[in-house]
Order: sequence, then C-alpha cells, then structure tokens
Amino acid sequence: MALFVDSGTVTHGIQLAVAPVFLLTAVSGLIGAVAGRLSRLIDRGRVLEEKLRLNTEPALAPRWQAELVMLRKRGLLANSAIGLLTLCAFMIGLTIVVLFLGETTVFQIERLAIYAFLAGVSCFMAALCCFFAETLLASRVLKFGGRGPGGV
Repeated sequence: MALFVDSGTVTHGIQLAVAPVFLLTAVSGLIGAVAGRLSRLIDRGRVLEEKLRLNTEPALAPRWQAELVMLRKRGLLANSAIGLLTLCAFMIGLTIVVLFLGETTVFQIERLAIYAFLAGVSCFMAALCCFFAETLLASRVLKFGGRGPGGV
C-alpha cells in the first residue's frame, strides 16, 4: 500500500473523513434513546409476566396479556431500530476509512465511499421509521382523561 507523504494531502484526507463523524454522534444519541425505551419495555414486561404468573387478579389477565403482546411488538421495533443504527454506524465508519484511504493512498475507491455513506443514511432513516412506529404504538395505550386507548 503506497502512502503519500505530503502533509497537505494527509490533512485534507483527515478533514474529508471527519465530516461523517457528526452523523455518528446523532446515531449514538438515538441508540441511547431507543435503548432506554427498550429497557423500560423489558421492565414493564417482567412486571406483567410476574402478575400473570401469580394470577392475583384473574379479571385483569386478558388486559395484561394484550399489553404483553403490544410490548412484544414495540420491543421488536426497538430492537430493529438498534440493529439498523448499529449497521448505520458501521457503514459510516467504513465511509470514513474509505475516504481517508482514498485521499492518502493510490487506491481509487471513492465510489465505495458513496455506496457506504448512502447505505448508512438509508439505515438511519429506516431506524427513524422504526422509532416513530414504536412511539406511535406506545401512545396508543395511553388513556387521556379516562378515555379508552388512543384517546377514543
């Protein structure tokens, strides 16, 4: 692998490769938010499963079962979002490496950087869709002012 020794080229390569790092900051923040929601889902699921196991209030068992089904759907969406965000972070990291190598070596791999970046952004957008769907499901179980699910 032939490396350029020109410090200006290396500096420009670093500047070019650092730009996608800002997307990594957004990805890490969203992973934290989704992971927090997922941990609350798991905690609530454990509480409901324990109530069902003890069967202290049999009249409420169907309601708890329905809530568990909803929690499973939300958990699947949250896990999907985390998986997509992790793949996004990997693709953005690959973009950074490819941009830097393309700028500082004789390899002509800039096209790979384009595909990696677009794949990363696509994963980010898909993760946002999963996150949005999960929040919509979460708001369906809220009862505003004593009304039924969904505020109806």
